[in-house]
Amino acid sequence: MKKLIILSSIVVVAATVFVSCGDGVQRDPGKIYMPDMAYSRAYETYSVTEEQKADLLKQGIHFSNIPVPGTIKRGELLPFLLTKDPAGDSTNYVAAKAVKNPLTLMDTVEAERLYLVNCGICHGPKLDGNGPLYKGGDGPFPSKPATLVGDPRYEAMPEGQMYYSVTYGKNKMGSYASQLSTTRRWMVIAYIKSKQAAAHAGSAASAPASGADSTAKK
Repeated sequence: MKKLIILSSIVVVAATVFVSCGDGVQRDPGKIYMPDMAYSRAYETYSVTEEQKADLLKQGIHFSNIPVPGTIKRGELLPFLLTKDPAGDSTNYVAAKAVKNPLTLMDTVEAERLYLVNCGICHGPKLDGNGPLYKGGDGPFPSKPATLVGDPRYEAMPEGQMYYSVTYGKNKMGSYASQLSTTRRWMVIAYIKSKQAAAHAGSAASAPASGADSTAKK
């Protein structure tokens, strides 16, 4: 009886080894649970061409490539409710003056990094409009970018108007909405404003007191 059991065990093991020794390729994938997840038909955001949208429209699918108005990305701040002005109009650009930066706390090191990566190439590491693209007039970009520190026009520009420009683009500057999230755009603007304030504080500290003779010998 014991020999019979041993012999049966050997036969089972041999059969198992024989069956498992194939070419290593599974010919039959078997039953797929939830095939829509295994083989996604989803489109990547903003990747659909005009031709593909036309084909979808023939199937009764209206795909616009943009989120539904009023939707908010998870983890983002409150949305910027002002839309881009039509060509020749500046109503919302002017209205953006009243929008305040919603950030109360900010990682200044990260804000500086975001500025240098996204803005420094044009506006310069020192915010003087002399980035690598301009390079004192020797760079590939012929027009000098905005001087963010040192030009009263941009130092007086409200945060909301800066945000509008970064979001939708203004003049020769394009939109940075795809490069910077809502929070990061506000971080960059807060960084610019902090540098403007620091420059003013430094100027005030170095200016002679009212009524004092700056040429007087000490």
